[in-house]
Amino acid sequence: MGNSSSMLTQYDIEEVQEHCNHAFSQQEIVSLYNRFCQLDRNSGGFVASDEFMSVPEFAVNPLAQRLLRMLDGLNFKEFVAFLSAFSPRTNPQQKIEFIFKVYDSDCNGKVTFEDILCVLRDLTGSFMTEQQRQKVLTRVLEEAGYKPDDSFTLSDFIKIFDNSDLKMEVEVPID
Repeated sequence: MGNSSSMLTQYDIEEVQEHCNHAFSQQEIVSLYNRFCQLDRNSGGFVASDEFMSVPEFAVNPLAQRLLRMLDGLNFKEFVAFLSAFSPRTNPQQKIEFIFKVYDSDCNGKVTFEDILCVLRDLTGSFMTEQQRQKVLTRVLEEAGYKPDDSFTLSDFIKIFDNSDLKMEVEVPID
């Protein structure tokens, strides 16, 4: 998959669609490919973290650094798979798996109180004190039947989020 839309064949489009479980239409994949090519400034077929930071909406995201850990060095197929978590066609379990990866900063398959607290720190910045964050998080966990010293696996996350009306959607503009 080269660096211009003419290089994206019908086979490539269908392969990417299959890889992301049909989260995007063929037209959306072509649009994503054009955007990927714009981000891939050195035309190497991969997008580096500094190239992602050139997207203003991404750069101001309080979770940008956590997301960069998941993004750095993605090829086009991986780029689309990453974005598929935000598609309205993606099932809730896939969205929960994505959220779990954001929280599991050390990639050990577990999310701890400290992991959640770090995300909360990123999201709240100076609007909350550390003591307030810890108090709120402790209360939320206890209300859900957990203790601050518990760690959470993906299956725990699925149980916690499964009954929520999780909305994680972006619209892919069609060029």
